[in-house]
Amino acid sequence: MDIGVWTFAFDGQPFALVRDAATELDELGYGAVWFGEAVGREALTQASLLLHATRRLTVATGIARTDLRSPQAMAAAQHTLAEAFPDRFLLGLGGHRSPRQFSDPRPLDTLRSYLDAMDEAPFGAQSHRVLAALGPQALRLAASHAHGAHTYFVPVEHTAQARSLLGPEPFLAVEQAVVLGTDRDLARSHVASYMIARHQTNNLRRLGFTDTDFAGSDRLVDALTVVGDVDAVATRVQQHLDAGANHVCLQVLTADPQRLPLAEWRELAALIPRHAA
Repeated sequence: MDIGVWTFAFDGQPFALVRDAATELDELGYGAVWFGEAVGREALTQASLLLHATRRLTVATGIARTDLRSPQAMAAAQHTLAEAFPDRFLLGLGGHRSPRQFSDPRPLDTLRSYLDAMDEAPFGAQSHRVLAALGPQALRLAASHAHGAHTYFVPVEHTAQARSLLGPEPFLAVEQAVVLGTDRDLARSHVASYMIARHQTNNLRRLGFTDTDFAGSDRLVDALTVVGDVDAVATRVQQHLDAGANHVCLQVLTADPQRLPLAEWRELAALIPRHAA
């Protein structure tokens, strides 16, 4: 399915509530649920729990951090989940760099070596994976060493460029931040929280944004978020699909980021029939 959910909110809730939410997302007809790995649950363990809680839904890591696992451990975990839940687990890879890696002038070479080591591990090349990728070199690596890319915090213009760099076949999953309603301050706060991330601002500079935009311009907020009703979200989703995305995962922004946005997910489920693959 073309429409999925992306969320940070699972980590702030007891898993019993997370399990029930995942079951409901499955019943609502979403194609996938994506979650990050930052300060909460271990991603691959949580993926297993979510797969057990659902019947049809694809569970995708967005992303599982390469700095926390050896390539062999990552490959073994991926194979285990893919074997237990055929065609329902998607491994998204990427992550925070260690202090040593921040001084590495060739971080993509490090990631390429990691992926090669995964492929050399027992069962390492059996399952699909996507890479967190923004820049041209990372997107080309996603095309050559994975089955595609997962992009985050990007405007539609980036989706078109990513498709051009990936080529026609690789999978492209795009995260899109959404505020249902009129709270532009919430959208602006979300955008501002990423302005300390150099890889994000570098990516936006390549798309023509400047320091003036990074101070909170309407142009940047409107490019990276959707503030409005379901129809406004539908329009943005279609723009990403027309630009070359295969899948758009919606991150609902709320005033309480720890709250599970169940009401919003139910409302946005109206998009699913419009964008059925």
